[in-house]
Amino acid sequence: MRRIIVFALLVALIVFTFLYEQLNSSQVRFGVVADVHKDIMHDADERLATFVDEMNRSKVDFTIQLGDFCRPDSQNVAFLDIWNAFRGPRFHVLGNHDMDGGFTREQTMAYWGMPKKYYSFDQEGFHFIVLDGNDRTDPPQEGYAHFIGDEQTSWLRRDLAQNDKPVIIFSHQSLHDAWSVENGEEIRAILDQHNQQSEKGRIIACFNGHSHFDGAEQMNGIWYIGINSMSYQWLGEDYQYLRYSHEVDSLYPWIKYTAPYKDPLFAEVSISGQGKIKIRGRSSEFVGPSPWDLGFPEEHKEQMVPCISDQILEF
Repeated sequence: MRRIIVFALLVALIVFTFLYEQLNSSQVRFGVVADVHKDIMHDADERLATFVDEMNRSKVDFTIQLGDFCRPDSQNVAFLDIWNAFRGPRFHVLGNHDMDGGFTREQTMAYWGMPKKYYSFDQEGFHFIVLDGNDRTDPPQEGYAHFIGDEQTSWLRRDLAQNDKPVIIFSHQSLHDAWSVENGEEIRAILDQHNQQSEKGRIIACFNGHSHFDGAEQMNGIWYIGINSMSYQWLGEDYQYLRYSHEVDSLYPWIKYTAPYKDPLFAEVSISGQGKIKIRGRSSEFVGPSPWDLGFPEEHKEQMVPCISDQILEF
């Protein structure tokens, strides 16, 4: 009997060690891009093709775009075909500009082949959640919608409660800074409460676009990571500058209100069960004068840079 007990304990130890090693050796790799702005940038197709080609060569597990991608116009079919040339799963996040021109979220989703506004999926031992920050308040907000409504927050709570894998969240608008969804504090409270109560399925990171900023900040054990725009910094009419030809300007008049990046920005992210988030970004330079050369306020100079920084973040 004693030998049987010892043998059983030995088998249990081997199984536990195997499962522990499997959990801690798990790794997911994905390509992420934000704010391509096909409807503003004259060379958006070439920029996106660079990203897709590199992700195909790297053989990442999936790609995701974080919004402000393209409107559902017939003229954008070729652009969407480039995105769909990635040989693997592809995911979308709705941005506020993807419905410009009077389009609805449903029209944009149908055009992209996106089945739901918000959803989740599992990949390589991790759980990913995509949120839609374009809900309207009642009464409606002025300008673009930037809110996560009751129906979605209820779904978020249920999805987190049913999951036992490490969680990564994607959204267009940030959940933690001045450019966040209006109820960002409420959403963060849901995330913090979940992590306090859950031994498994902890939230480790939230990725967003929208602000065109580069950076990462940890709050209550969760990393909030901003992915810079693929294409430009927005400056506005007071700082307009003709950076390309008059022909380009006539076809894409919004570019002169931006400070474009010479090269496309995007990132390859790997997350391991050993507690590391590795971000491999890209660096470029401004086309023509920088925002500061034009007298743009320097309040966010450290974040308004033509790069996505290489980073190693621990969780």
